[in-house]
Amino acid sequence: MSDTTMANGVDTVTEIDEDLHSRQLAVYGKESMRRMATANVLVAGVTGLGVEAAKNVILAGVKSVTLQDTASCTLRDLSSHFYLSESDIGKNRAEACKAQLQELNTAVTVSAAPVPLTEELVADFQVVVAVDVPLEQAIRIDSFCHANGIAFIRADIRGVFASVFCDFGPQFTVYDVDGEDPHTGIVAGITQGPTTLVTCVEDDRLEFQDGELVVFTEVVGMPELAASKPIRVRNCKVVKRGPHSFELELDSAEFQPYQRGGIVTQFKPSKELAFKPLAASLADPGEFLLTDFAKMERPALLHLAFQALDAFAVRHGRLPAPGSREDGDALLAAVHELAASAPGPQVEVEEQVVRWLASTASGQLNPMAAMIGGFVGQEVVKAASGKFHPLHQWLYFDSIESLPAEIPEASQLAPRGSRYDDQIAVFGAELQAKLAAARVFLVGAGALGCEFLKNFALMGVASAGGGSLTVTDDDTIERSNLSRQFLFRDWDIGSSKSGVAGAAARRINPDLRLRALQNRVSPETEAVFDDAFWGGLDLVVNALDNVNARLYVDSRCVYFQKPLLESGTLGPKANTQAVIPGLTENYGASRDPPEKQAPMCTLHSFPHNIHHCLTYARSEFEGLLEKTPAEANAFLADPEKYIASVRSASDAAAREQLERVTEVLVSEHCTTFEECIAWARRKFQQQFHDRIAQLIFTFPEDAKTSTGALFWSAPKRFPKPLEFSASDPAHAQLAQAAAILKAQVHGIPIPAWATDVGRVADIAAATPIEPFVAKEGVKIETDPKASSVAHAMGSDEAAIEANIAKLQASIRPGTALQPIVFEKDNDANFHMQFIAGVANMRARNYDIPEVDKLQAKLIAGRIIPAIATTTAMATGLVCLELYKVFRGAPLEAYRNTFANLALPLFAAAEPIPPKHCAFRDMRWSLWDRWMLEGDLTVQQVLDWFREKGLEAYSISCGQSLLYNNLFPKHKERMGTRMSELVQTIAKQTIPENRRHFDVVVACEDEEGEDLDVPLVSIRFR
Repeated sequence: MSDTTMANGVDTVTEIDEDLHSRQLAVYGKESMRRMATANVLVAGVTGLGVEAAKNVILAGVKSVTLQDTASCTLRDLSSHFYLSESDIGKNRAEACKAQLQELNTAVTVSAAPVPLTEELVADFQVVVAVDVPLEQAIRIDSFCHANGIAFIRADIRGVFASVFCDFGPQFTVYDVDGEDPHTGIVAGITQGPTTLVTCVEDDRLEFQDGELVVFTEVVGMPELAASKPIRVRNCKVVKRGPHSFELELDSAEFQPYQRGGIVTQFKPSKELAFKPLAASLADPGEFLLTDFAKMERPALLHLAFQALDAFAVRHGRLPAPGSREDGDALLAAVHELAASAPGPQVEVEEQVVRWLASTASGQLNPMAAMIGGFVGQEVVKAASGKFHPLHQWLYFDSIESLPAEIPEASQLAPRGSRYDDQIAVFGAELQAKLAAARVFLVGAGALGCEFLKNFALMGVASAGGGSLTVTDDDTIERSNLSRQFLFRDWDIGSSKSGVAGAAARRINPDLRLRALQNRVSPETEAVFDDAFWGGLDLVVNALDNVNARLYVDSRCVYFQKPLLESGTLGPKANTQAVIPGLTENYGASRDPPEKQAPMCTLHSFPHNIHHCLTYARSEFEGLLEKTPAEANAFLADPEKYIASVRSASDAAAREQLERVTEVLVSEHCTTFEECIAWARRKFQQQFHDRIAQLIFTFPEDAKTSTGALFWSAPKRFPKPLEFSASDPAHAQLAQAAAILKAQVHGIPIPAWATDVGRVADIAAATPIEPFVAKEGVKIETDPKASSVAHAMGSDEAAIEANIAKLQASIRPGTALQPIVFEKDNDANFHMQFIAGVANMRARNYDIPEVDKLQAKLIAGRIIPAIATTTAMATGLVCLELYKVFRGAPLEAYRNTFANLALPLFAAAEPIPPKHCAFRDMRWSLWDRWMLEGDLTVQQVLDWFREKGLEAYSISCGQSLLYNNLFPKHKERMGTRMSELVQTIAKQTIPENRRHFDVVVACEDEEGEDLDVPLVSIRFR
């Protein structure tokens, strides 16, 4: 699509629904989504792959999607097409699924075109996706598209093989190559010279790379630097100058001297790309996008093999038959012929790869459709928006490791007259039977969970025999879920995610043996997910969005030795991991370092970016409107107990909390809405004027540290107090939000005129305000390592008793407050208006660029960027690993994958095996658990270890020490049964239906060296 086409429609598009699309906006931004909303997309070929691509594009929010297909639905389509059913057999595929695709997003016009694919048809579109379109026809359509500024994408899946080609025309602009936020740094110094040296503050994580462009702002002195064009950096992290320095390709010798301050920011230029049409690119494909570093030569082979496959289909009117040796020979011969005549380096023809392609080509697999459908959907978004770097120009993918070791007999691959015939054609009837009888636990029914349920239904997982699929999620459906969790609809809002998703999966495949639960998987629900439950599983699949829950499920899988398939997404990025008992390390074996938190003193007194301001604002919301009212209710519920607790507490936090409770119930108690407005005005004065004025009084602009350096040097920013103005919209909106929320806390009716922000602002402006008087001796914390921030001298006992007296005098029957729990996804509740207002006023105090409400929501609401394309791709990759689990594949067959659709990039690698320990003739890993039989005494446990050559010196259960040879009294326990100690010392109740308990034993070998041994289970019943 041309730049003009994309730009022309932007101003005519209606405002984006930020509440619904907040997670997409976090990935794409408003401008890109507006470009998307001008694009008309044609999906030609509504196969399983075609409907996956269409689904993802519709959820992304283009203007329209037209489904072109002249084929009728067959039973085999049900193997990969989630919007077709047996009742649709014989109907046109596009017509049959149009209505259900339309339900995904009513803002997108979805139509069907059951007519041939011609140049006349594609002329009205900006993006064309051709699925299962013969090569000769694809070349003709692409030639027309290339000449007319229409982006063209061709995609095919053949068994476990896939091909994708992109042609976005002779000139295509990428506005944002990777979608990442620009790197920034706070300048600490600039050294002039023929090569300019820039040093940033040491608190910064310097991420600039050689060759990048940067711009400078807020620099005091050296005006030539701010006026220059983007400058290229080099020698990042100059070793001789330290890790926070880099050089500029700039001669600043004649510049005016640098004085202080400044922000350096990465400049991200747009990129121009030229694409070759399909006909030319077949002969000269250029570099292929590599998906697996173990298959460096595979794309070149598949480039020829797919051409040979197209020729075979034209010659025979069909694809090669599953398991046919003759067809495999024919395809192999054709590939050899193409390889011999191909220009450039000789392509190595791997015979087994070509034969697998021939044998599986007729099978349309759901995991392949999901994975490639996610990829193709993202390429459509790139074509429509210019956001992210498109595929340039070929992707070939295969998951040959998912297949059996040998091509099954033709009888195993023959159709059974079932909806799974395409899958049987690839893997055989034996594996299909294993999938049908699988006992699977899916943890989570959100974005990933919905895709997994759809995949499992199409694959026939848990669809017969003793098969079972348990899905659990304790969450309910919110409106923002609808933009990426495709099984949910408007009318499902407020309902259980697992229940709605499970019912939708059963509609896809009525044979699915599914049980939907609403329990969180955690230590608190081990009575629900007990030993018998875990013991009866064949596979666990995680669809979770937080690390702690993943770690818990991972620990349960290790304990019960169950395979776990793990995945996660973050915007266009995804990762998948196979955790296989005895073969691989577990999920918890490698962890990302914890996210660096800003020091308390930075948040409270010295913010230097908008993230600090938003974190502070979120904290103020929770403190003023949730935690303090809840604490006040604790006092009102039992004043005597609360007061006794405060008097006995020795920590400052309890005394500070008492002061806040006294404020909310006494000095800041409101009974009318007008009083709430006055409270909002006084809070504005305290926060954004008086507090800043006190800070400036304590640390004037020329203040110096004990070393003689300026106190207000980078990264500190010298602040200025704000004066409230009713005519300032930001001041008025903050006062309105604060007053409404304060009224809700106190149960005060909110008058209709509260929506008149001007009237609220005028009342706020008329509120009497006490003049600010600076105080001597105020302690303002400046130590980044301090865990709390004091702004006044500590409260003495007299002040505590004075507050208690005020509280006792204020007790009124029925005065319980109504704490407000932050909810980011409801724009009508004034929560984000309050947080954005507080953050932006803080930003004004410190001359930090402000943010709009959407940006505030993304940061303060801690919204995890999520898009349907990445989710579909990730679950497709996971389900390719699922085949391997049920065929009992060796370690080298599995793949852990990291992918970034923005670049695009794939990095697949064999999982890491677990670390093993060895002693004498014993060898174990984290997957092992030593089982001791009988209701043993402590002495018998020690003897069991001694027989192994190990000296056990300590035995513990949970947090309790049951035995340690250093404690003389513990020798009295030698004859006590372990089951008794577990119940009396560790205070653990062992349920009647549980036959064992677990203990941790610490051991030494013969040399007295500690040796980590497995968890010990004692089966005492």
